[in-house]
Amino acid sequence: SIKRNVIKSRNYLKILATMTIKRYATLAAASLACISSTNAFSGRPSLRSFLVQSTSHKTTNTLVGNSPYSTSLFSTPPERNDDTSPPPPPLSTLVSRVAVAGATGRTGKFVVQSLLSQKVPVLALVRDPSKASTVLDDPTDELLTIRKTDLGSRNDVLAALDENQCDAAIWCATGFSDAPDQSIWTKLQALFGLAVTPKGTIDAVGLPALAEGLKSTPKRVLDGKSLPKIVMLSSAGVTRPSWSEGKKLALEGCAGIPIVRLNPFGILDVKRESEETLRTCGVDYTIFRPCGLNDSWPSNQRPIFSQGDIAVGRINRKDVAQILVSILSAPDATGKTFEAITIANSDGYYPPASSLNTALGRLESDSINGGKGP
Repeated sequence: SIKRNVIKSRNYLKILATMTIKRYATLAAASLACISSTNAFSGRPSLRSFLVQSTSHKTTNTLVGNSPYSTSLFSTPPERNDDTSPPPPPLSTLVSRVAVAGATGRTGKFVVQSLLSQKVPVLALVRDPSKASTVLDDPTDELLTIRKTDLGSRNDVLAALDENQCDAAIWCATGFSDAPDQSIWTKLQALFGLAVTPKGTIDAVGLPALAEGLKSTPKRVLDGKSLPKIVMLSSAGVTRPSWSEGKKLALEGCAGIPIVRLNPFGILDVKRESEETLRTCGVDYTIFRPCGLNDSWPSNQRPIFSQGDIAVGRINRKDVAQILVSILSAPDATGKTFEAITIANSDGYYPPASSLNTALGRLESDSINGGKGP
């Protein structure tokens, strides 16, 4: 009788453990959706947003009836392409070597590919060099240096930059592996680690270390204007958990997204705090918050930029990578934080602009809000 009870107890514990894992696996999936392979912010751009972009350079779009909360949307209408500024010089003439954190991730690999296609030397900071040899298009490219780097170690990040004489960096690391074949248990371990030591995540350690390592390098300048030394890939939605109840109610379509409501273990807060740290690090920067990353969404589409963290839509990772790389030669992006979606299947009517300069120039600087960002 005692033996049967023990067996029943063990079976009960197994069932309970399985149920618990499944429950937190759901949270993990939601969390990772926002930070890496997200569809969490997916949703077609509204018709109104699309029409606004077709008729105006800069428009305040209230999005929700008479809501006082707004965002500024920027683009160049197809019939009025007034970007007459000359294209920037080749990126290879503006930077010596670019460090890419998270180079083997689903966005990072496209960043590396784009940089190499423009003949820019790249330092790929990776956890697993063997993975890099299979993920990256041409790991033998003479312009590519692959270095095993612990992004959770300040000293290791600083050493990597110093050894390879980098003067710019793109942060694509998520804090989690976004490999589609990674086990749920491994993802759960990452989330539980974040819950216990949020100040020890790679965002909280590696990103400031990158900024510190680049601080002593010569200032990057184009036509007398500062170019960003570090470009951070963040995420839409990082400020929404801290919105007032009134703002959440007024913008329910933005604040009601599951990942924002759940915000498991405060992952969006960690991203927001990392943004705030970067803004005060003393290095020229740009923070880019794409909306729903979706590999099924068409690529090479026209981006719509906005500020205020209320954008909802989709964007292909290839377009995200292209924007991240373009920012390195865009002085009008320096010191700014912004979101982006893309208009899909718009070929012929709303093709991609030949340059992002005009749209980026219309964005407001983080300095207007006391350095806190829009």
